[in-house]
Amino acid sequence: MPVLPLFPTTLVGSFPQPEWLIDRARLAGRFPPRVRAAELWRPAPEHLARAQEDATLLAIRAQEDAGLDILTDGEIRRESYSNHFATALDGLDLDNPGEALDRSGHPNPVPRVVGAVSRPRPVQVADVRFLREHTDRTIKVTVPGPFTMSQQAQDDHYGNPESLAYAYADAVNAEVRDLFAAGADIVQLDEPYLQARPEPARAYGVPALNRALDGVTGTTAVHLCFGYAAIIHERPSGYSFLPELADCACDQVSIETAQSHLDTSVLKHLTGKKILLGVLDLSDPEVESVDTVVERVRRALPYVAPENVVIAPDCGMKYLPWESAVGKMRAMAGAAELLRRG
Repeated sequence: MPVLPLFPTTLVGSFPQPEWLIDRARLAGRFPPRVRAAELWRPAPEHLARAQEDATLLAIRAQEDAGLDILTDGEIRRESYSNHFATALDGLDLDNPGEALDRSGHPNPVPRVVGAVSRPRPVQVADVRFLREHTDRTIKVTVPGPFTMSQQAQDDHYGNPESLAYAYADAVNAEVRDLFAAGADIVQLDEPYLQARPEPARAYGVPALNRALDGVTGTTAVHLCFGYAAIIHERPSGYSFLPELADCACDQVSIETAQSHLDTSVLKHLTGKKILLGVLDLSDPEVESVDTVVERVRRALPYVAPENVVIAPDCGMKYLPWESAVGKMRAMAGAAELLRRG
């Protein structure tokens, strides 16, 4: 992995998909799909893979041009952060979806678990190789976490939510190992439902994460958030589940602080972890000033050493206008430059 500067910058994962690739109006009018949603894509099926490659290249170049230090593929090939991986597993009846409550309390179609959950083959290895081929910067890939996937499924097989989470953890573990072997520098597990469902999270969320990371030797991160700002508008002022991640085997923890005005003193409980500090408010397309971003970073510095801070957006940029996302990335990079000067 290339040597990173102080206050490196990165996305949480997603970048806006172009209007010519995906129907952004239909995407914005619904919760992120848990089952497949092929109707969102604009190109004909025979042209879709090439169109996704072209859009991924644009996302990579946009991150490079903005000055980011750690790049993702923008999750351009995904209909949502979770369904791309979750629906590629065995043990699911995707033709007859189940139903589960989303984090706003509304029912949503979800994968229905009818057998042992397993990963028949690598899901995102080709995506990592494509990203590695097209940039020489540090690269990160994201995978939905086992606890979140277990909450986004209807279990008609295990009859025990903890057992289901552990089955997902084994599938994630196999994927993470293959992603590092394919050239990923950092693998991030997205676990927003640790925050949304704190009681079961305290019961088996961290053990499931540790099982997913068992034997993994690369740099790993866990992302928690309050949900996409375009979908979940109200933000609590604090996490219902965060200090518990001190016991997680991950190296980094990704949180949001901008829209929620998070009391950053909670970070003192995560000694030893690098913090991906969310400092871009994604509920507002207006681009923050560099000074605003610098101030948001400085709010955390009494509790986190500068060498343990990675500058990031609050969450994924999927629902932002392209121009806004580019401007916000440049503000992050500009803030990092100022902070490096002291």
